[in-house]
Amino acid sequence: MRWPLGAIIGRHASAAAAGAGGEKDAGAGAGVIRHDRKCRDLPFLALFAAFWVAMIVNSSFGFNQGNPLRLTFGLDYKGNICGSKHGDPNLHELDVRYWMNPNQVYQSGLKSNQINLPDAKAICLMECPYPAEDGLNFVCDYPDGDIRLSVDDWIDRDYDYFEYLTPDMRNSSLQLQGPCYPIIFPSINVYWSCQFIARPSNVSLKHWQQMGGVSIDANMLIDKTIHNAVNSKSSVLKRYVADIGKSWPVLIVCGGLLPLLLSLIWLAMIRYFVSGMPWVTVVIFNVLVISVTMFFYIKAGWIGNDPLTVVIGASDPYVSISGREINHLHVAAVLMTVVMIIAFLTSIAIVRRILIATSVLKVAAKVIGEVHALIIFPIVPYFVLAIFYMLWFSATLHLFSAGQVLRNDCNSNCCSFDLKLGKVNCDNCCGYSIHYTPHIGLAILFHLFGCYWATQFFIACSSTVIAGSVASYYWARDEISHDIPFHTVVSSLKRLLRYSLGSVALGSLMVSVVEWVQFVLKSIRRRLKVVDSARESCFGKTVSSSSHCCLGCIDWTIKSVNRNAYIMIAITGKGFCKASELATGLIMNNILRIGKVNVIGDVILFLGKLCVSLSSVLFAFLMLDNHKYRSSHSKISSPLFPVLLCWALGYAVAQLFFGVVETSVETVVLSFCQDAEEHQGDAQYAPPVLMETLLGGDPTQLQRLTAQP
Repeated sequence: MRWPLGAIIGRHASAAAAGAGGEKDAGAGAGVIRHDRKCRDLPFLALFAAFWVAMIVNSSFGFNQGNPLRLTFGLDYKGNICGSKHGDPNLHELDVRYWMNPNQVYQSGLKSNQINLPDAKAICLMECPYPAEDGLNFVCDYPDGDIRLSVDDWIDRDYDYFEYLTPDMRNSSLQLQGPCYPIIFPSINVYWSCQFIARPSNVSLKHWQQMGGVSIDANMLIDKTIHNAVNSKSSVLKRYVADIGKSWPVLIVCGGLLPLLLSLIWLAMIRYFVSGMPWVTVVIFNVLVISVTMFFYIKAGWIGNDPLTVVIGASDPYVSISGREINHLHVAAVLMTVVMIIAFLTSIAIVRRILIATSVLKVAAKVIGEVHALIIFPIVPYFVLAIFYMLWFSATLHLFSAGQVLRNDCNSNCCSFDLKLGKVNCDNCCGYSIHYTPHIGLAILFHLFGCYWATQFFIACSSTVIAGSVASYYWARDEISHDIPFHTVVSSLKRLLRYSLGSVALGSLMVSVVEWVQFVLKSIRRRLKVVDSARESCFGKTVSSSSHCCLGCIDWTIKSVNRNAYIMIAITGKGFCKASELATGLIMNNILRIGKVNVIGDVILFLGKLCVSLSSVLFAFLMLDNHKYRSSHSKISSPLFPVLLCWALGYAVAQLFFGVVETSVETVVLSFCQDAEEHQGDAQYAPPVLMETLLGGDPTQLQRLTAQP
């Protein structure tokens, strides 16, 4: 044995320990772990502090360079963001991008194209124009120069001042060089870009030809070109990120407040209704999985008549436009179907083990009943995480939009009428695009990694504080009962802040690094499959699968070791590596005795966390079904990202509060193992309910435990 834990914890310290500290030390800090401690893993604490400094600098770059409007709205031919008040002219409420020259749109879709769509002339309008029923309407450039109209007057005239044009301007417009362009094709607002429908108006086209206008291409390519641009992977990703900003009330309610309330209710029910909680958890879990799956089916268009639509505002019911967002919902619906089937089969498999889970939860209920502050303590890291997430999400929106708006380098031979110069200008006809440099991608990756590490760190801190409180309760028995309800939690928090932050930073870093290595390897595998799937060798597939499997095992092992390492850090004050060694040794020596307790208990707790997170998803679907998020500026491109974020946030909150039960059980079990080893297999301080769970109700042990010492 390394040393007896009984000599470290509580007032029942050994004579040696008491004599070393004197009477004053023996009486002070009753119920507190009193082993000689010092700060551990300081280099990793310094690394964590440096990481926070880097996160602040990284976020400051995003706030300085980014503009979240870029994630939703397009650019006009001057480089202005549609809908921006700071454009030239003021484009407030002019948030729909419209390509004026249909021939440029058509030519940009050709394989031998001489012009790209970003270089085609586009302006910002309030809504997509539609051809006249009995004539020909025009969309004219922003008023300037000899066109002495205000922007408001231009809007009131439906962007048409063709009648005010000089003969030169009219001749230029008939050559599709502006400043006015004919409205030949109907268009639909698809995610704030006007997508042409390749059905030209015969009436408008006839009037155009009678006026002597040049030939206009009416090929289906004019439809597909804009559709492909709006539906590109980068555009879809930007819209998903923009959905986060638009749905922030949903994230606060369903990702923050609702999980907090449900977690507190679950803990209270564990305290007062422990016998029925495993059954209630399993039933509610299955109901929630089925409900969430049905919502995915509805939004995917497989049930009912309320599928996701990519069109903003009114549209022609005979025109059907698809998008990647709808395809992603189809995939999500299929995955949820698989999850639903697995959930149902798992529930059947664990029915016979529910009684064991009930016994495990009774251990946690006993601890919560004695250490009252454990129920409310997770609110502290909850508010810390809430503040962190609000700042982090705001920085995320700015980082994803932190590119530079620069003029494209194009070789297209195009001319357009410049109202300021009063003539046709064939120079500088290239459009503008948002250019992202490689360091912005690295900044985004660092930002995402930082969120995961910070989340793991705060959850680990919470677990360590809980473990220290429960350990004091286990070893103290009745000697310090008056200090147990609140004093043990406060003392455990002080020890964490003073001695063990570096160890917690190391443990959370290890989990984060392994998770991110897995993520990077998965991304590389996907890219390799896309680039060279046909020539992938059998050896390559084997290596790839083996590496993925090994990393998965390492990740699971580290997470399991970490949870127990935090407990030993709280108890012994050792560094992370030494605490991991101690915890692993205790578990391996008692694997048969505690295996069933940990496995079944973890399954029920995992289902409980999923109940909270799935409830968040369900309420998020209901809130996002509101008219506010289905039309106008607050319309989200898809409920998928907000729903997944609500699930992740709900799970993180549940992990904080369910960690009270999880860590309490594991701390009591580890303390029991050490207690048994110190006393030749006869645990002296184990609660009767734990002995009943571990030993199956051995009457000799139970009679000894219930007797007064």
